[in-house]
Amino acid sequence: MDSPMYPHPSPELAKRRAELAPEALSAFKAFSKAVFAPGALDAKTKQLIAVAVAHVTQCPYCIKGHTEGAARAGASDKEIMEAIWVAAEMRAGGAYAHSALALQTLQGLHGGED
Repeated sequence: MDSPMYPHPSPELAKRRAELAPEALSAFKAFSKAVFAPGALDAKTKQLIAVAVAHVTQCPYCIKGHTEGAARAGASDKEIMEAIWVAAEMRAGGAYAHSALALQTLQGLHGGED
């Protein structure tokens, strides 16, 4: 029998997490609640940020959950897709920026030669 790459969330998995690390789970839930509580950013903005970050971290559960959260908070399909494109650019930008480390390493190896 093939197992799915990402198990479907279930009450059994949630119960097992709680059994194995109840204090950490409680702290994580409290942190999440505080982060997504009303503040300087509205719910829609926070959810759009979460959609973008979920794509960078490549968490399928977060992508699904925060896409739903963004839509429920009033984000349009276009706003959600635009947030994803911002994430894609930022991820690509990170690779571009970190190329400086590779170039510096090569310079050290070759003394600046091409």
